[in-house]
Amino acid sequence: MINNKSYINGEWVSGLGKSFANINPSDTKDIISEYNECNFEQFNQAVESAKKAQLEWASVGIEKKSNILINIGNELISKSKEIGELLSREEGKTLPEGIGEVARAGQQFQYYGAECLRMAGEKIPSTRPGFQVEITREPIGIIGIISPWNFPIAIPAWKAAPALMCGNAVILKPASLTPASAIALTEIIDKQDLPAGLFNLVIGSGSGIGNQIATNPDIPAITFTGSVEVGKSLYADASPLLKKMQMEMGSKNPLVVLDDADLSTAISCAANGAYGGTGQKCTASSRIIVQEGIYKKFIEGLTDHISNIKVGHALEEGSQMGPASNQSQFESNLNYIEIGKKEAKLAYGGNPMNMRTPGFYLEPTLFIDGDNKSQINQEEMFGPIACVIPCKDLEHGLEIANDTEFGLSSAVITTSLAKAEYFKQNIKTGVAAVNLPTAGLDYHVPFGGRKASSFGLREQGTYAKEFYTQIKTSYINSGSI
Repeated sequence: MINNKSYINGEWVSGLGKSFANINPSDTKDIISEYNECNFEQFNQAVESAKKAQLEWASVGIEKKSNILINIGNELISKSKEIGELLSREEGKTLPEGIGEVARAGQQFQYYGAECLRMAGEKIPSTRPGFQVEITREPIGIIGIISPWNFPIAIPAWKAAPALMCGNAVILKPASLTPASAIALTEIIDKQDLPAGLFNLVIGSGSGIGNQIATNPDIPAITFTGSVEVGKSLYADASPLLKKMQMEMGSKNPLVVLDDADLSTAISCAANGAYGGTGQKCTASSRIIVQEGIYKKFIEGLTDHISNIKVGHALEEGSQMGPASNQSQFESNLNYIEIGKKEAKLAYGGNPMNMRTPGFYLEPTLFIDGDNKSQINQEEMFGPIACVIPCKDLEHGLEIANDTEFGLSSAVITTSLAKAEYFKQNIKTGVAAVNLPTAGLDYHVPFGGRKASSFGLREQGTYAKEFYTQIKTSYINSGSI
């Protein structure tokens, strides 16, 4: 039987709030489990236990911390097939994608386990004779984590691992649509020699538990991944308490294909970026900006490629694209397709699909001859829908690519080193790629965007320490000999 409980003060507890069902989007007759939300009293218990546990954890030696985090990572990787199957069942991404996500979560813990041994400070001379200056990093206290449904184990991992590495306690609120993956992660964490209350998993809604995280004065920092609308609301609730905030939000990522591009590379990158993970990635490329000289051949090749994408049950062998993760997202996708039909030319797809099991299946959808000012090219759709926009040259392509409120990820496909360098220097995104999809990232380097895509300090890599620690400057009068 699948665990359906929250984890508070080192104990598995049933929520005392309202119940909800976790539905398999590949087969809506399959109810994974029923869950109960935590009530406010349970949430407050989690906070109180985290306060006590964090003080104990902060004094634990770095070698023990390192071993614990590495052990968590090792077990995630060893159980990646088992947990990956559960993840794909509840989220809808294909089984290889689900297994890969769990393995990536394990790599995050392994990486930050090693980084525990490299939490160095600085010792520098003072401007005053006889004085020394030490600069050290200290934990913040309790980190509130609010994670999304599209990466239900990787994102909690890349937030929780550095939080623990830096000596903090964690209160994780997973997305209500995908709690089972976060519970599987917590079950592994529960096996480790951690103070009771150091890691808490509280199941509940954004308006309920999410709001409590935002407004509780004992939680000084929040890391959030989700929509711009929710991020702004969260910030409005938390900012009166002057909380440290890290938010990864919306995107409208451009893939720019130039005339000199290798056509097969361009098509592969476009299909991977637009339709991998059913397009439900913040790094997905929903705007494909193509130079006029290669425009016709590119559309012919991409249309042929996506017509051969096998849409199917997430757990079926050979499925290359699963369903939308939930009914709300499915209905949103259909709405954007209707909008798109009025704004551009529908070149492929656009229809719901009837499969052997009832689910939220949709054809990969491609619009062409788009206008960047249109709704489908300015709003984040978060589904397997992309639009091709023509451009005259690199400068025009960059102008279109930068004409958005977002600035997360981007890519250019070109065989010219000079053009690639020019693109990297002039694109207004936090992540840029050359001859690669807009989606896809390493775990040991910083990740984040600009403009409405991100707020606060970067995630991942050594840069994560900037968010999860606070700096102390100490002055020492060493005196005279």
